[in-house]
Amino acid sequence: MTIVYLFRHSQGFISHQGEMNTKDSVQLINEKNPLSVYGEKLAETIASRDEFKNIDAVYSSHYVRAMSTAKYFANNNNLKVNIDYRLGERIQGINSWDELPKDFEEKQLADETFKVGFGENQIEVRKRMEEVFNEIVNSNKDKRIVIVSHATAISFFLKRWCTIEYSKPYLFNNKEFFDGKWDFCTGFKLIFDDNNNLESIEHIVAN
Repeated sequence: MTIVYLFRHSQGFISHQGEMNTKDSVQLINEKNPLSVYGEKLAETIASRDEFKNIDAVYSSHYVRAMSTAKYFANNNNLKVNIDYRLGERIQGINSWDELPKDFEEKQLADETFKVGFGENQIEVRKRMEEVFNEIVNSNKDKRIVIVSHATAISFFLKRWCTIEYSKPYLFNNKEFFDGKWDFCTGFKLIFDDNNNLESIEHIVAN
């Protein structure tokens, strides 16, 4: 039995952010966004739960807020954070936030081929997420693993096994396991059998 704890990162710095004068692209700004003061405290609190003692491996996307969340799980278990860009958030493909259509969030989940500009669609994100996830599980058989990624990327990935629709509960084997309302540090406990088949998935409540 292999157990994977799949988390969204904690709250980002944007809650503190005022005016910004930078030459960085929208994508780079998004990748460099650290955690807020509350985000640091939330990540530390959740990682300190008894359930996350004796973790065998910790993985994170290359986004700063994801790595900053993962470090608490790693530190508490005397581990290093393994970083992989394939766990990163969906690339939106814009030069300005104004380029996103108002119904972007709904469209990107409903239409697997929908993308904006040079961004990724759902299929492309799920492909890279599946690739790295399979590598992680295969190299950590019968272990307990923490992976920190991003809400949209995780949603696209979970469609591998689950029924997921915009503003509706997430279903696994036709049973609701998550109300679909993402919060910071929202997580899922995935249990795999010896053949790496998903046996169960459970929502981990952040607060």
